[in-house]
Formats: sequence, C-alpha cells, structure tokens
Amino acid sequence: MIPRYSRPEMAAIWEPASRFRIWFEIEAHACDAQAELGVIPHSAAKAVWERGGFDIERIDAIEAETKHDVIAFLTSLAEHVGEEARFVHQGMTSSDVLDTCFAVQLTRASDLLLADIDRLLDVLERRAVEHKLTPCIGRSHAIHAEPTTFGLKLAGHHAEFQRNRDRLVAARREIATCAISGAVGTFANIDPFVESYVAAKLGLEPEPVSTQVIPRDRHAMFFATLAVIASSVERLATEIRHLQRTEVLEAEEYFSPGQKGSSSMPHKRNPVLSENLTGLARLVRGMAVPALENVALWHERDISHSSVERVIAPDATIALDFALNRMVGLVDRLIVYPERMRRNLDRLGGLVHSQRVLLALTQAGMSREDAYGTVQRIAMRVWNEGGDFLALLQADPDVARHLDKATLAALFDLAYHTRRVDAIFARVFGAATRGRRTATAAQ
Repeated sequence: MIPRYSRPEMAAIWEPASRFRIWFEIEAHACDAQAELGVIPHSAAKAVWERGGFDIERIDAIEAETKHDVIAFLTSLAEHVGEEARFVHQGMTSSDVLDTCFAVQLTRASDLLLADIDRLLDVLERRAVEHKLTPCIGRSHAIHAEPTTFGLKLAGHHAEFQRNRDRLVAARREIATCAISGAVGTFANIDPFVESYVAAKLGLEPEPVSTQVIPRDRHAMFFATLAVIASSVERLATEIRHLQRTEVLEAEEYFSPGQKGSSSMPHKRNPVLSENLTGLARLVRGMAVPALENVALWHERDISHSSVERVIAPDATIALDFALNRMVGLVDRLIVYPERMRRNLDRLGGLVHSQRVLLALTQAGMSREDAYGTVQRIAMRVWNEGGDFLALLQADPDVARHLDKATLAALFDLAYHTRRVDAIFARVFGAATRGRRTATAAQ
C-alpha cells in the first residue's frame, strides 16, 4: 500500500524485518521442541537463540541466485548460527514457515483492526446519544418517508459495526492456525509435538489437517470479512455524502482552518473524506475475490496463491486500518445542523404524517382502500401544488366524517415518531457494549 494510505503500526507488520523475525522465531521454537524430543542437541537449540540472526540485504542477494526466499533466509541464518545451523529446519518444509508466519501476521493485523472498530464504536455511540432525539426525515428511495432521529441513524451504523466486530473476532480465530507438518502434511519427518509447541508459543492453534499448506478457505473467509467491514464503512460514508449535498446540508465534514475545497472555486466545501473512504472500500472489497480463488489449489499444494497474498494481505489490512481511523475522525468532528434537519422535515407541508392519518381513518371505520385513496388524493394535491396537508385534511368532507380537527392535529405530533427511541437504544447500546467487553476479554 502506498504511504498516503498507510499507518505505521499496521504497515510494520508487513515489513521484511517483521516477516523475517517471525520466521526466525518459528525456526527457533521448532528447534526447542526438537531438542525436547531428543532429535537435536539442546546446545544447538540454544545456539540458534543466542547467535541466530539475519541480514535482509544478504537474504535478497542469496534469493537472487536461489530463487527461493526460505532457502535464502536459512542460508543467512546459518551464517550467523554457525555449525549448529545444520539442525535448523529438521523435517520442515517452506510452507511450514510461510503459512505459520502468515497466520501470525494476520492475527496481529486483526488485533489492530479490532482496536480501530472499538474506537469507531465509541465515537458512534457518543454522537448517537448526543443526537438521540434530534429529529430528521427518514428517506426511502432517497425520498422523504417518515420522521426519525439522527441518533437513530448513527445507532444503526453502530449496530452494524458491532456485528462486524463479531465477524472479525471469528475470522481472527479461524485464521490463527499453525502448520508444521512437513512435506504434504503427513508429519513423516517431524513429530506433531513440534507443531503444537510452536503453536502455543505463537498464540496459534494447530491446523487439524494441513496438506503442506493451511487450507485457503480460512483466508478466503478472513478477506471476505474485511470486505464486509469495508462495505459498512462505505455505507456510512455514503450517508454522510448525501447529507452534505447543498440541497440537503443536514450534516457536513469538518472543514479545518486553511483547508481548500477547490483549485478554482473558493466557496467549495466538499465531502472529500467520505469520498475517499468510498474509494478505499472498493479497494478492500476487490481483494476478496482473489482470496476466494485461492481456495482451489492443485492437489496438496501449489504456489498460485502466494503472489496473490503477498499483495492483498498488506494492502487490504493497511487500507482498512487507514479507512477505519479516518472514519473515526470524520464521525468525531462531523458537523450536524439540527435546524436544517427540521426545515427539511417540514418541507413537504406535513405529508410525512400520511401513514398516521391512513391508520386513524381505518381505526375510525373507513376501509383501508378508501382511506388510502382519500389520503393519497389530498397528499398529491400538496405534492403538486404545495400547501398545508393538515389544513386540507381538516377541510375535506370525507375525512371530517371520521376524524375531527383536534384528532387530526394530534396525528401530526412529531414526538409520536420518537417514542420508541429509548427502547431501540437499549437494544443497541446495552447489548453491544456488554458484548464488546465479553469479546475483548475472550481474545
């Protein structure tokens, strides 16, 4: 991933120095296990830890000749360890190192992403509570529907990201597997104890059946989960983009002092952050399909998946990490305009209360078909010509036969639409907060 969209802690996971350090730890822990089994001398295992090291430039130079990265690493390691290096990598194959390392990297990346989601959950909850009863219009098909609150909008996104957190916890658990089973995964030249030992040291679980590689259905699910999270980022970003349109302008990205919106139009204040998040979401989503295509390898293994993962793993995790953190800042500093929300809510002259009138007429004895036709007839007059929906209803003889003026006026009470907000908030934030604490403690 390009530096523009990279945060240092996530990017560091994928740096060569981090990767080679994990490779070294896998080999060193394996030597300890082999020493416990009596396969190699304890002195050799000790020498690997004490003198072991690697030189990245040297590894690159060796790989240029051998065309094999693990062999290049082992050669560099041997140059540091000395004669005892002959006991390194006993019974192991390259995928044992590569796939186990990949599991470590993905679990570390998951932990950062989970922390990102937690920060986003916190800021969504804070802003939702702040605007719990801030009325605004709800839209279906982008057309005014019925009143809601801005807090409820944010509560819906909070619930979605809580589900995403649960998905990522599950994906992390599924990806955290270790395979040190040798060629074609039969343990013919290595004891399964080595795999269990290394897994425990690295915080992984042994892969039940590896075929020299860890099955890629695990990785497909992981990257699919990242794609879903990215889609949720885009859904929230798209909502903000729509709300910032000049004709709507119910909310707006923070515009910092000195910021410029256009090279040619000094008045512009554009939703550049949410547009950027939309693009990053497309990028992360696009990496799910190659991960799915990696599942079908030839027989026990091939390396068609390798080139794919070298690109999508760092790029997907780095891009999503950046996107989640950008979204945290966007929501935290989002400017909300309650007065504009109220003006837009009243823009259609009260038509947003049409369902209440329809239901009241049916309760008063009118058939649903007649009630719908009557309310729609009056509503379309307001839609086409403007006017006051309530006044026209009160003056209509068909309506007056069933509902008096005071009853009709009561149907236009905005508080009716917010009377269940507390119940919804209790569902979202009560259960979500408890669930997040439980999931965090279980990791």
